[in-house]
Amino acid sequence: MANTFQSRGSGTRRGPGRGGPGGRRGKGRGGTGARTVAVRRAAPVVREPVTLPSVMSVAELADALETTGIDVIKELMKLGIMANLNQQINYETAAKVATELGWETHEQSGEAPSTAAADEETRRAEVDADPQAAPRPPVVTIMGHVDHGKTKLLDAIRSANVAEGEAGGITQHIGAYQVETQGRKVTFLDTPGHEAFTAMRARGAQATDIAVLVVAADDGVMPTTREAVAHIKSANVPMVVAINKIDLAAANPDRVKQQLAEIEVVPEEWGGDVPFVEVSAREQLGLDDLLEVLLLVADVNEFKANPHKPASGVVIEARVDRTRGPVATVLVQGGTLNLRDVVVAGATWGRIKAMFDDRGKRVRRADPSYPVEILGLLDVPQAGDTFLAYDDERAAR
Repeated sequence: MANTFQSRGSGTRRGPGRGGPGGRRGKGRGGTGARTVAVRRAAPVVREPVTLPSVMSVAELADALETTGIDVIKELMKLGIMANLNQQINYETAAKVATELGWETHEQSGEAPSTAAADEETRRAEVDADPQAAPRPPVVTIMGHVDHGKTKLLDAIRSANVAEGEAGGITQHIGAYQVETQGRKVTFLDTPGHEAFTAMRARGAQATDIAVLVVAADDGVMPTTREAVAHIKSANVPMVVAINKIDLAAANPDRVKQQLAEIEVVPEEWGGDVPFVEVSAREQLGLDDLLEVLLLVADVNEFKANPHKPASGVVIEARVDRTRGPVATVLVQGGTLNLRDVVVAGATWGRIKAMFDDRGKRVRRADPSYPVEILGLLDVPQAGDTFLAYDDERAAR
């Protein structure tokens, strides 16, 4: 029903003016006669519930909700989440934002693999069909809640696997490093949180072969743990759970297993497909067991690459060094990267002037799954950019 509002006025103070009784001009601003203005209420917008995937970027959510990225980011800020358009969020968070913006949501079931995962499957199929493909070290990312000992676990693994006489070299930080166990190598990506992990996927890059989910034995599953699980599942990579801090009196590994089983991360011993390893980064317990499990997962998945072609891979991190200029840490995923190769990385390119391994040692080549720091790019690429190597500048251009 239409609401009506009356414009009031006596017309005695101004004489002839707007809104008089007989027409457009008369006595006073409002005239002596009451004027009615009909204001119709807008009909309520009827929206169909929107179906959302288990993990999506902020930009994808904004598009699904027919709003701007700014509006979504504002709602995320109200939830205490600082995000950009490329950041990945899980369904639970997206549903809260959608509700605040007036939408009902459903979680997509039986969804198709993400684009990055599909691209990775295609890439691996091509590698499997390549007669020159050879086994390569697995690439591992460690994820989990910030206080659950993720960094300490990385440091413990690295320290325990550095040969005597090289211990001083472990201060070199290039965002990735290799350790050797049982005569084989494992590459670890040392990235802050899972932001870099998702940034790579947002650009279509899949740097990780295996994800290690770190959960503290005393704290158990936290909201960040759930987010990490969603990211790992969306990336379609094998998962290994490391229950850390088992040396604490309050440690309760069985409770952690139960909590993870409730979000469909079921231990192998309970009939699931996820290996669980109990460790203590502080006491350096269970580290060899964890490395052994990672090698077993690698054997099952048969990670391979052809080392005999021009290199390709992904940028792990990049920065500007005051004395050396643009510096990028890259992970070689296929082929072999050589000193003096011309490299195109994202929107920039350059000829490699120098390469350094994770201990700061100069190297002349990098094989598949090998992380190196390179100098010679004209500008700074972004984390997650892919790179390709060429024999000469003409081909690169």
